[in-house]
Amino acid sequence: MSSAEPGPARAIGERAPLGSPSGEGESRHPSLGISLLVSELSVIYRRPRTWALLAALAAVPILIAVAVRLTDDGPQPGRGPPFLDSITNNGLFVGFTALVVCIPLFLPLTVGVVAGDTIAGEAGHGTLRYLLIVPAGRVRLLLVKYVGAAIFCLSATLTIVLAGTVIGFALFPLGDVTLLSGDTIGPGESTLRLLLVAGYVTVSLLGLSAVGLFISTLTDVPVGAMAATIVIAVASQVVGALPQLAWLHPWLLSNHWLGFGDLLRQPISWDSFGANALLQLGYIALFGALAYGRFTTKDVLS
Repeated sequence: MSSAEPGPARAIGERAPLGSPSGEGESRHPSLGISLLVSELSVIYRRPRTWALLAALAAVPILIAVAVRLTDDGPQPGRGPPFLDSITNNGLFVGFTALVVCIPLFLPLTVGVVAGDTIAGEAGHGTLRYLLIVPAGRVRLLLVKYVGAAIFCLSATLTIVLAGTVIGFALFPLGDVTLLSGDTIGPGESTLRLLLVAGYVTVSLLGLSAVGLFISTLTDVPVGAMAATIVIAVASQVVGALPQLAWLHPWLLSNHWLGFGDLLRQPISWDSFGANALLQLGYIALFGALAYGRFTTKDVLS
C-alpha cells in the first residue's frame, strides 16, 4: 500500500477525529464518560474469567479457616502467616490472615490479568478501533479503562474480606480483638479496622494497575501484557527481599504492601498509609503519562 493510501488508523483519524491520536475534538459530555465506564464495568463483570478470579480469592480465606478448624491443637504462636494463631479465638482474624497471604501473589496475579487486558484485550479482539469511533476520544477511553481496573482492585480485596468474615463467623467465636499496641477493641471497631486494611491493600494495587495499563498499550497480545504485569509485581518483591539493594527499596512498587500494621494500633497512625498512597500516586502519574504518550500516538489497526 502506497503512502498516499489511507490505512485503517489514518481513516479513523480522518473520519472520526474524536478518536484521533491527537485527541482533538473529544466530546465534553460527562454523561458519555459515565456511560462508557458503565459499559466497561459491565464487560469486566460479565466475563466468567472475572468471577473465576474472584472465586479463587474467596477460596483462600475459606481454606485457611477450614484448615485451622480441622487442626486439633490449632496453629502454634509465631508459626505461619501473621494473625494465624489468633483465628481460633476470634473469627475476624481470618480476613486479616487471608489478606496477608494474598498480597504477595494472588492479588497481583488477578490485578495483572485485568489490568493487562485493558487495551491489549480490545486490540486482540479487534474491537479497539470501533471503540475509538465513539465520540469519547483516546484519553477518556484510557481513563475509563484505568478506573475499571481500579474498581476491580477494590472488589478483589473486598471479596477476600467478605469471604473471610463470613467463614470466620461461621466456624469461630466472635469477641474483642487485641491490637498490635496491646489495646482491646470490640467487634464493631474491629470490623472497621478490617475495612481500613482492605482500603490500604486496594491503594497498594493501584500503582500495579497503572503499570498494567501502560504495558497493555504496547501490545495487541493480552496474555503477554498480563504476564509482564505479574512478573513486574513478583520482581519488585524479590528485589525488596535483597538487603544488597536496600537503597532501591523505598522506590519499589511493593515496598509498602505489608505496611498496614499502623492501622492495627491505638491510636491509628496514618504515616504508612500516607507513604504508601504517595508511592502509588507516583507510579500512577509516571505510568499513566507513559500510557497516555503511547496510546495517543499509536496507530490502531485492530
